[in-house]
Amino acid sequence: MLDKKKKNQIIEKFKTHANDTGSPEIQIAILTAEIAELTEHLKIHKKDFSSRRGLIRKVNQRRKLLRYLEKTNEQSFDSIVKKLKIKITKKEVIVEEPSEEEIKALEETILKK
Repeated sequence: MLDKKKKNQIIEKFKTHANDTGSPEIQIAILTAEIAELTEHLKIHKKDFSSRRGLIRKVNQRRKLLRYLEKTNEQSFDSIVKKLKIKITKKEVIVEEPSEEEIKALEETILKK
């Protein structure tokens, strides 16, 4: 668990405005620090299953917050991923279906060739 000093340092580094203490960016940064600490703990104490469960819970919570941030503020998402060096497996690509007008225009260009 993070001590108050480390937590305050993280908040100062990642806050988005003067009184910010709970934005998704800060929550992700705090969870990342806690995940790192738990990972180091589990390297030493391999059979500590309650801590392993806590680690999995924190990883899932961070994943949810990252997904939320990606949907709401993609620029902030990209910057926090780079700052914290988080590996992102893949981004979902949303493809819109073309309208009938676009399909007709594409068909016409293909037929002209």
